[in-house]
Order: sequence, then structure tokens, then C-alpha cells
Amino acid sequence: QVPLVESGGGLVQPGGSLTLSCAASGGIFSIYAMGWFRQAPGKQRELVARITNSDSANYADSVKGRFTIFRKNAKNTVYLQMNSLKPEDTAVYYCNADARSTTSFARSDYWGQGTQVTVSS
Repeated sequence: QVPLVESGGGLVQPGGSLTLSCAASGGIFSIYAMGWFRQAPGKQRELVARITNSDSANYADSVKGRFTIFRKNAKNTVYLQMNSLKPEDTAVYYCNADARSTTSFARSDYWGQGTQVTVSS
């Protein structure tokens, strides 16, 4: 079961924009924080952006000023607006949520399946 479902990935040219979305789809509720991670081939997974339930956001230095994370609590959905994309942004992007399980009600980290973002001319 995939608790989070990402969408919006794809191929975009350098300098272009892309918006990722992540929606809770089975298994989680009462989200305290959500974030986006990414992992490029041969590299470790890294935090891209994170937003808390109080809408406090933080970003990796590499994306500051280019990416914006925002959340729609009513739909348990988080978005990542990516502007001025660079080839080095190419990675699989994973949605993460600090939330409670609908079955156990335990608070834990949950992950989406990942969506590919490719920045190339």
C-alpha cells in the first residue's frame, strides 16, 4: 500500500518549471509535516523542502529561491513548485509525511513511490 502518491514529474528543459503534488492515498491522516526528498543516480537521498503543520518551511540551500513548498491541509496534499530547473535537479522525487497511520494511529514517517524529474535539453 502506498500511503502517499506523487504526480507531476516529467521531462523539462533547463530553466523550465514543474510542479509536483503529493496526496495522501490510504493509510495516513493527521499530517504534522510533509516534505520532498530527491535521489539522483549515484547520490544519496537528500531533503529538498519540508513544511510543518504550522506552515513553517525550510529548503535545501541548492533550491532556495527556486523551489516553493506549500500545503493544502483540507486535501492532505503538498506541492512543490520548481522554477528555474537545472540539470542537477534531475532525480527521483519522493514525498514524505510525518503522520499517523489510519490503522494503528501511530505517528511515523511515510513515503511515496517517487516521481521522476528529468531536466534536460
